[in-house]
Amino acid sequence: MAGERTTARAPRAGLTLEQAAKRAGVTPATLRRWVRAGVIAPYDGTWTSEAVAHARIVSAMRRRGHSLAAIRVATEEGRLAFGLIDALFPRVEDMVTRGQAAAQTGLDPALIERIMTTLGWSFAAADRLSVVEVQLLRYLATVLEAGLPLTAMLQLMRVYGQAIARVADAEVRLFHLYVHEPLLRSGESGIEMGQEMRTLVRDLLPLALPVMECVHQRYLQHFVEQDVVAHMESDVGAELDLGRLRVAIAFADLAGYTRLTEKEGEVEALGAVERFVDSVQATLPDEARVIKTIGDEVMIVGSDAAALTEWAVTFQSLQSRPPLPRIGIHSGVALYRDGDYYGRDVNIASRVGARAGGGEVLVTRTVVEHAGARHTFKRIGDVRLKGFSRSTEIFIAHGREPG
Repeated sequence: MAGERTTARAPRAGLTLEQAAKRAGVTPATLRRWVRAGVIAPYDGTWTSEAVAHARIVSAMRRRGHSLAAIRVATEEGRLAFGLIDALFPRVEDMVTRGQAAAQTGLDPALIERIMTTLGWSFAAADRLSVVEVQLLRYLATVLEAGLPLTAMLQLMRVYGQAIARVADAEVRLFHLYVHEPLLRSGESGIEMGQEMRTLVRDLLPLALPVMECVHQRYLQHFVEQDVVAHMESDVGAELDLGRLRVAIAFADLAGYTRLTEKEGEVEALGAVERFVDSVQATLPDEARVIKTIGDEVMIVGSDAAALTEWAVTFQSLQSRPPLPRIGIHSGVALYRDGDYYGRDVNIASRVGARAGGGEVLVTRTVVEHAGARHTFKRIGDVRLKGFSRSTEIFIAHGREPG
């Protein structure tokens, strides 16, 4: 197996320095500087897809504030090796605007934005679409023309988006936990790890579609049968343990949702929840995502407590119509199982969210420590949360102070 893994490499892309820089989103001078600093191995005038993938990782790390020295050490230790599998994915070079997609599909630009954000794209991402996404819009236009109500189609897109995002997230998280982490402990070099993981992922990628098609068909058959039966009956009557992740967790819901249901009715209240959930999904930072929704409550998990706090404070500043959201954020360790997150720190985040008032963002001490000087925090005090014997220090998060 070792011999097979080392020989089954991706073919060279044969890119020039200028082409590599364009794909990596940096300047040629920056790539040269990174090569001189030792964070990217030198390539004799030809850049491979693996090198470009590595450059994109370095660029992302630099945007997050990491020094070149720290990135070089992480590369040598193999901590960035997982990202090199990005070279296996096709690069999307030709993008069209939302207006061009509308002309090609016959769908209104506003509806295209609504479809894409319902699938989980951000507002910004919905403005630039790939050829594959335009083809998807053509299929949806055909479905609408065939008579499927728009409301039903959007609900279906929301389910697809959340479910497939959960599948992709689980693939990455489980690969990280059970492949990358053990390789890190094995003592292999970063280059060896990258080669092994690329080979494994290359073998796994073709598996996704057959699995999803098979499972979907099986469940579809099951639920069709259940629906038929229902109709018939209605006619009659510091080092984490394996499997654990360090994450930032937020819970958000609508304050006064029950009162809104009583006052405006279930349909209006449900519409408020759908608008709330769509807004959350469309505005979250790249590293965060909605894990699940329960009624009007949304559970969000991200890797960056500061970014999640920034999102929450900004999100609240844009709210004006009642019911106002309330958000609680905590950072800690969670047990990752079956695409979901469990444990004490998840429960703390939930309880903190429950203590917030409409329009407020409450956070714990660990979030304050991660956020640093990017925000201002007003200490509420030590609060005894429901179900916990020890008190938790809670703060109200505010935006940056002027100047």
